[in-house]
Amino acid sequence: MFEGMGGPNGQRGKAREFYALTAGDNCRIKTLQLDLSTWRHSIGGDLASFFLEAVVLPTSFEQLLPAITATASLVRPHRESIALGEWKHKLHLTLFTSQFSCIDSMLGLFLGLLFVGLAASAKFDELFQPSWAMDHFIHEGELLKLKLDNYSGAGFGSKSKYMFGKVTIELKLVEGDSAGTVTAFYMSSDGPTHNEFDFEFLGNTTGEPYSVQTNVYVNGVGNREQRLNLWFDPTKDFHTYSIFWNQRQVVFEVDGTPIRVHTNLEHKGIPFPKDQAMGVYSSIWNADDWATQGGRVKTDWSHAPFMATYRDFQIDACECPVPVTSADTAKKCSSSEDKKYWWDEPTLSELNLHQSHQLMWVRANHMVYDYCTDTARFPVTPAECVHHRHH
Repeated sequence: MFEGMGGPNGQRGKAREFYALTAGDNCRIKTLQLDLSTWRHSIGGDLASFFLEAVVLPTSFEQLLPAITATASLVRPHRESIALGEWKHKLHLTLFTSQFSCIDSMLGLFLGLLFVGLAASAKFDELFQPSWAMDHFIHEGELLKLKLDNYSGAGFGSKSKYMFGKVTIELKLVEGDSAGTVTAFYMSSDGPTHNEFDFEFLGNTTGEPYSVQTNVYVNGVGNREQRLNLWFDPTKDFHTYSIFWNQRQVVFEVDGTPIRVHTNLEHKGIPFPKDQAMGVYSSIWNADDWATQGGRVKTDWSHAPFMATYRDFQIDACECPVPVTSADTAKKCSSSEDKKYWWDEPTLSELNLHQSHQLMWVRANHMVYDYCTDTARFPVTPAECVHHRHH
């Protein structure tokens, strides 16, 4: 009998379409690439718990995948509603192995990865609520579309505030002639001295590249724009956009590739956003006074409505009650002797070597604007630009 449990709140979890599992030690070295999208569709990403019972009789390692896939029909989900991060899984799986004594551990590894991926995902209404223009929200099964027309755009925000961790959306941007439109995904605290981390996707005329602009506000001060052209067409398929935040750095990621890092330089006297809980937001609106080619190209309303489509929402972060003081927030969401959070792992205090190379590639090949090098706007180089390794 194999019995496994899912991870606790705060465990690092990343939903992936594919996982590569490698059998080692006493097992024959073998790698399988497993398509979890089928499982996610069959089981659903919002389960509180489920029980799986199956008999697996593999005679070779190659038979493992179809044997597991065949058990999907045996899944019986419990439909009670729970908050993301408070999930639990319990699995009862009867195994009869023949030629491979290690198959027990391999199946356990597979299911463990599966659970982590599923637990990281959530439906829209579990985490978010409309902020404005509810009549411009379109729900199509697992998809959410925000509509922009000549009457209004639309936006939504998280029900809770968060401090440190990672937030991710899967998004397909406006197709065709999207000039003048902006689709935003961002985190922000409240008030005139707020902190904010922005993704802004700037539409363009048909055939021209989509640009993504990032910005960082600290204590109410922004003007830290960077802009790059994406290396793929973001209107043809869904892509993931993430913000990772801890006490050492803020990292903007596209499909897991870092495109920007904002480093904590408090030891140089430069403020860093680490004392205000932040909400998670997204919206679409008309910004044809500046968004496309400096405002020279206006929105063509004959192509309306413009649609931004969302498929998945993930928040793996420290949830903060409202209201909460800054001191309480920092204390609650920081690791101590009694509790450990994954975002405080020493390896996450800076990019690793591979990530640094990815960021350098992005900057060298796709960056089209960096406030750090704009001497017309900033005759004196901003302090963080002098010290940041990657800006």
